[in-house]
Amino acid sequence: SPTGMELSPDGSYLASNSMDSTIRIWDIRPYIQTQERCIKLLQGHQHNFEKNLLRCSWSPDGKRISCGSADKNVYIWDVATRKILYRLPGHLGSMSLQDRMKHDEKNKALYQNQSFAENSAANGLEQRTLLDVDSEPWNTRHTSIICTLGPSSQSVEILTKMHATGMNIARLNFSHGSYEYHQQSIDNVRKAEQLTVDNGGIFRPIGIALDTKGPEIRTGVLQAGVNSELDLKNGTPVRITTDEAYIDKCTVENLYVDYKNIVNVIKKGNKVFIDDGLISVVVKEVGANYLLTEVENGGLLGSRKGVNLPGVPIDLPAVSLKDQHDLEFAVKNKLDMVFASFIRDANGVKVIRELLGKEGKDIKIIAKIENHQGIQNFDSILEVADGIMVARGDMGIEIPAQKVFVAQKMMIAKCNQAGKPVICATQMLESMTKNPRPTRAEVSDVANAVLDNADCVMLSGETAKGKYPVECIRLMHEIAREAEACLFHRELFENLRYFTKPPLDQIQSTAIAAVEAAFRSFASIIVVLTHSGKSAHLISQYRPRAVIMAVTRNLSTARQMHLYRACFPVFVKHQTDTSAVGKVADQTGDLHIGAADAVDPHSFHQQRMMTQEATAMTEWLIDVDSRVSDAIRIAKDRGFCKSGDAVIVVTGWRAGYGTTNTLRIIYAD
Repeated sequence: SPTGMELSPDGSYLASNSMDSTIRIWDIRPYIQTQERCIKLLQGHQHNFEKNLLRCSWSPDGKRISCGSADKNVYIWDVATRKILYRLPGHLGSMSLQDRMKHDEKNKALYQNQSFAENSAANGLEQRTLLDVDSEPWNTRHTSIICTLGPSSQSVEILTKMHATGMNIARLNFSHGSYEYHQQSIDNVRKAEQLTVDNGGIFRPIGIALDTKGPEIRTGVLQAGVNSELDLKNGTPVRITTDEAYIDKCTVENLYVDYKNIVNVIKKGNKVFIDDGLISVVVKEVGANYLLTEVENGGLLGSRKGVNLPGVPIDLPAVSLKDQHDLEFAVKNKLDMVFASFIRDANGVKVIRELLGKEGKDIKIIAKIENHQGIQNFDSILEVADGIMVARGDMGIEIPAQKVFVAQKMMIAKCNQAGKPVICATQMLESMTKNPRPTRAEVSDVANAVLDNADCVMLSGETAKGKYPVECIRLMHEIAREAEACLFHRELFENLRYFTKPPLDQIQSTAIAAVEAAFRSFASIIVVLTHSGKSAHLISQYRPRAVIMAVTRNLSTARQMHLYRACFPVFVKHQTDTSAVGKVADQTGDLHIGAADAVDPHSFHQQRMMTQEATAMTEWLIDVDSRVSDAIRIAKDRGFCKSGDAVIVVTGWRAGYGTTNTLRIIYAD
């Protein structure tokens, strides 16, 4: 017996569904009305239906038919092929299917890009089975790209291209270069930033990070010159010394290292790695101020190369004198973040925080974990740092290479759980330093960092000294888009929400509600008005599929927003014109002055105050709507959303900081 019937748009066919879990389509055109004939049979039981099918509806073009099911899912069938084309899971069932199918052009993204897989699947495994290599990824990229500046990327022209291609944060490596050199880089970044102003006068800011040299160990300068090299062959004896007489006269006989205590912490049989592990020597003898070693794995050695002592506890100070001067430089130039190198424990972060002082209190400290000690003390470091960088270069020397990805996944997961940003770095597209195309392994490495849920991925030598800095960014942008389309965001949201235990404050509760609403309404963007960035940060913590348009008048906040996944900062410098409101209020107040004073001065004063408060509230609401409109306009210009798309708006209930508790759903026009 039929449970529901529906005529096709042209009146030629009748669809009916029945208790036997099938959909029948009948031809009812006049010339065959006498021949009751079923022309299509869509077999529900072929798709493991356990519940009866309910009411069905046609698409306007008559090519598809939708049917609700007692299992709380909605199925879309293709009439020609008799196959299920699309499924809306039960938690999306509140959405009006007929409204969604009214305009194919409006909703073609649901069918032509990878969001089809996520919208159709009930879980992550099913979603991956629906991925299509011929489908386009999303228009947006949630993962930020950090680029190291150097000779290949210091000019304003190149920086402008890098910014336009996708660079979000510029990294200054203070292991190299003078203060004059880095000052020029900062000035050029700011010039490039201003060149990206859109047609509404709003520009997309660039964050700048200072990467400290940190408590690292390095060799001296070769006697033959800073640009010369020593050819160390396997089996060659090398004398490593701490005698400063050889600091700029290094030879095979006397290779200077700048760690005085090396002779006290190392033992016979230990290995010493030089130049990112490319060269290794074995300790044969430990002397008063020297080590006698033998080359195990040789190569060409240049000046000022890094030295690693795997498995050996290092007692270097957390911050060197050079680092202190570098941090002063960061405060002076109002930089946005500090990447603190070789952090071994929580105390290292605390020392840097003290050195930044009151003037640098808003600078974000990202602790770089790159040795075994840092991994062992990770939980305590995460507690005091603003974020984490998984620096895999030195880490791959300090611990076995096959353990690096284990450490990466552990640290990223803990950062996600704690709601703190995490950066995956080092040798991500290393071959593109010299080649225009990366290896497949490098592409997979970038993609897996995105799938692990890193907030940012970083380019080092690829953009600092490589031949193809802009191409590297373009490719990393494309890889990140493809990888993000493979994520099952709903499942990720549920997992992250599990770790959030009540009671919650108003801002965090609103953040969770905003992400939930975005999933249920298929919102393209979440617009959040923020001063400190906290609201946008909390929304990012729950990994929405929608882009977070973080609108702020605080330039520092806008630049730091790039640390957080899915955040697109919108720096609104101009003030909204609300003069008309003020004039009306003044006129209203003048009308009440005489009468109020004559009757009761106290009553007049109260009325005057109420008028002023109402005026201020009206002006604030106008300003809120103006900033929301700016965000939607920019989102439409960049292809993040289109007219008719749902938009989640998160604001405060009144002017001021810390009042974010209001959520609205509107539609882009």
